Amino acid sequence: MRSKWMRLFAALFAVALVAAACGSDTATDASDTNTDANAEALADAQAEAEAARADAEAAQAEAEAARADAEAAEAAAAEGADAAEAREFEGQVVRVTGPERSAEEWEAIEAAMVPFEERTGAQVIYTGSADWEAEINVQLAAGNPPDISIFPQPGKLADFAREGFVLPLPDDVLGVATENWAQAQIDFGLVDGSNYGMPVKNDLKSIVWHKPAVFEAGGYDIPQTWDELKELTNTMIADGITPWCVGIESGQATGWVFTDWTEDLMLRYHGGDAYDQWVSNDLKFASDEVTTVMQEILDLWNTEGAVFGGVESIASTHFASKPAEDLAADNCAMVRQASFFANFLPEGTSDQMDVFYFPSLSADDRPVMGGGNLTGAFNDNAATWAVMSYMGSAEYANTRQAAQKAAKGGDGNLSGFNTANLNADKSLWEPLGQGFVSIMQEAAVFRFDGSDLMPADVGAGEFWTQATAMVNGEIDVAGGAAKIDAAWPSE
Repeated sequence: MRSKWMRLFAALFAVALVAAACGSDTATDASDTNTDANAEALADAQAEAEAARADAEAAQAEAEAARADAEAAEAAAAEGADAAEAREFEGQVVRVTGPERSAEEWEAIEAAMVPFEERTGAQVIYTGSADWEAEINVQLAAGNPPDISIFPQPGKLADFAREGFVLPLPDDVLGVATENWAQAQIDFGLVDGSNYGMPVKNDLKSIVWHKPAVFEAGGYDIPQTWDELKELTNTMIADGITPWCVGIESGQATGWVFTDWTEDLMLRYHGGDAYDQWVSNDLKFASDEVTTVMQEILDLWNTEGAVFGGVESIASTHFASKPAEDLAADNCAMVRQASFFANFLPEGTSDQMDVFYFPSLSADDRPVMGGGNLTGAFNDNAATWAVMSYMGSAEYANTRQAAQKAAKGGDGNLSGFNTANLNADKSLWEPLGQGFVSIMQEAAVFRFDGSDLMPADVGAGEFWTQATAMVNGEIDVAGGAAKIDAAWPSE
């Protein structure tokens, strides 16, 4: 580059000399021939100067480009070093299992893991199953548990914690929980004074799905009490409309829908204190309080014309997909199901739906029952705890909501995913979904799904089994209650 600058200097000096010669007194007296020669020399010198100047500018541009490349390379190297340090779990695989298994749920869970995977280098593999309750037991018996599992039943999480299968949350992981969740949600993972579960999802259960257009066409008012709901059922039957779609089939978990109805009515008939006594086995299933509630449900379902397909179809009807299809097709007018029911509505129908509060005995009494999922860890690996922390974050909730909503058709459609994460971006939810969260937060009496709080052999075992037998008419309420009571672990 130095030679190019010297060339430019020499050329400019030559131009100056020629110009000086042309301007002297001697040049004025020279012949025409010398004048032409000087003019030609001046032109050549100017051309060479211009060429030298162009070379110099090109050289300067090359130098500046080289400097920019060097700075970019240095920045990239620094960024690469930071990235390498941040991707501390590069190549590690974290396996997660759980009961959520619809295409939209599965894909949304995997999509929600992408930001974590990109930051850390870990690969998170989720496997959902309708038979999760049975499969997790088999995996533990075989000594091959997943790294993390999603528990829909705090009672089962508590059983595993007491047996030493799942581990208590480290302080930093518990810190993530306290930053993002109300204490009531965190306490569902509390076992004998230690926290074993990270909240990841919530469902509102005390609601009834319906089409407002059907109610308007029939002139039906939203019932405000349990008696009004039963009266509406009879009025619809008389009008030739099937009031209810009901299904309790759920693989190994068949029967849980009946338990949800039982829990909601236990809250309505007997209040929160009696509900807590029932969950803790201080109030037996064979008590008048519990057997009266279970019989009330069976009487409603067995009413001629009350359930689409008849009571004989209930045990073989999927708990959500078939009722969702039939509600959309006007085969029935109401479905009592949790907020996740939105995930099963046929595409393009959620904007036709609404919910009303599953009424209590009094219009002024509005207890709420909900459910939810918590994650539990089966090993003490750093990557496992990192995934647990991420799943309890608002980022996970927001990313999953966006993905699941998109899978359901985007704006205007309910995703079926709900959360009480305090830092979640509520604007990502449709107004109805925002309302679900508000109902859970504002309820004066809120209780978690009772069967999910009971020991797994009871709440996720005999209660489901005997519920199915009662619905099928294979056993009466008294006989079923006695069998459930007998399943409680001895003190």
